[in-house]
Amino acid sequence: MRRVLVIIAAVLVVAALVVFALQPKPVAVEMLTTAPADIQTSVVASGRVLPPARVDIGATITGRVATVRVREGARVAADDILIELEHSELAAAVAQARAAVTRAQARVASVKTLALPTAQAAQQQAAANLDVAEREAKRARDLVAKGFISQSRADDAERQLDVARSQLASSRAQTGAQGANGAEAQQAQSQLAEAEAALALAQAKLAQTLIRAPAAGVVLERVIEPGDIAQPSRRMMTLALDGPVRLIVQVDEKNLPLIKPGAVATAAADAFPNERFEAVVNYISPGIDATRGTVELRLDVPQPPALLKSDMTVAIDVPGPVLKQTVMLPADAVRQLQTDAPWVLVARDGVAVRVPVKSGLQTQGRVAITDGLNAGERVIMARDIEAGTRVRAKE
Repeated sequence: MRRVLVIIAAVLVVAALVVFALQPKPVAVEMLTTAPADIQTSVVASGRVLPPARVDIGATITGRVATVRVREGARVAADDILIELEHSELAAAVAQARAAVTRAQARVASVKTLALPTAQAAQQQAAANLDVAEREAKRARDLVAKGFISQSRADDAERQLDVARSQLASSRAQTGAQGANGAEAQQAQSQLAEAEAALALAQAKLAQTLIRAPAAGVVLERVIEPGDIAQPSRRMMTLALDGPVRLIVQVDEKNLPLIKPGAVATAAADAFPNERFEAVVNYISPGIDATRGTVELRLDVPQPPALLKSDMTVAIDVPGPVLKQTVMLPADAVRQLQTDAPWVLVARDGVAVRVPVKSGLQTQGRVAITDGLNAGERVIMARDIEAGTRVRAKE
């Protein structure tokens, strides 16, 4: 009997050894041990330098370009002349209009200094002639009544009186016409106003041959040369106007909870990665780009470095809230992260176990785990391991 028991025990030992030998060996995998900690979140994104305003410069009239006074990259002040068109004909038109104004002014002065005094003297003479005619007519009437002269002579005196009255009325009308409110004076003033308007129009057209900077800025592009024909529909130059420097950035909509207006970000141009500067979030778009799933941010640069140029590519790092005692995992370690039921693989007793988790904020390729994991859990990083697989930590 004892011999039988020994044989049975030996068989069991051999069977156990065979079973153990046939089992798959544990797979060596990379594991991450969870350790809650205070996590400073941040959002990293890229964007570009946004000029405050970009203005296309063109002509308002058609003409041949005589001179282009600035080149690309040149700094200009407000009202600086950028382009000059040929203007000989328009300059001649201004001279002609100015001469017309001079003639009209002389006409107004003539009415005031010569015509009016002459008319006034004529009126005074007509009044004196009327006085004489009235006395002669009265005397003739008296003599006819006394029978000293014939009626025909009295009638002649009356006709002379009528002529004198008519001459006085005419001279009065002429004096009125030459006065400040008279027809001739008004006509002279009207002609002067027309001449001055024509001069202003000619000067305005001449001024349009000098194309000026609307404000201070930098010449970004020049697309015209002397001899070219300028037309109102043709762009001749592009300016970036001076003003506050801003950055425009597109960030993933998932990071929206991490960003607040007023946040001070660290930025650097891709061309000068070691030259960092501050930028302040001043605008968060209320809308989402449905195609890309991004949100537009705009940031002010209080002290822009001299190296910063319009449309430069920049990288920004916007600090977010601090997550207190939070487990953070690489986003790749969380399976089905974009669904309502994310999960991770955890090594327990040497076996990969599927553990449901709840995810929170995501930042810089990491995700906060708000529920499902305890401190000290060993999360399997490999994506090709299935639940139930025997695993061991990779050395």
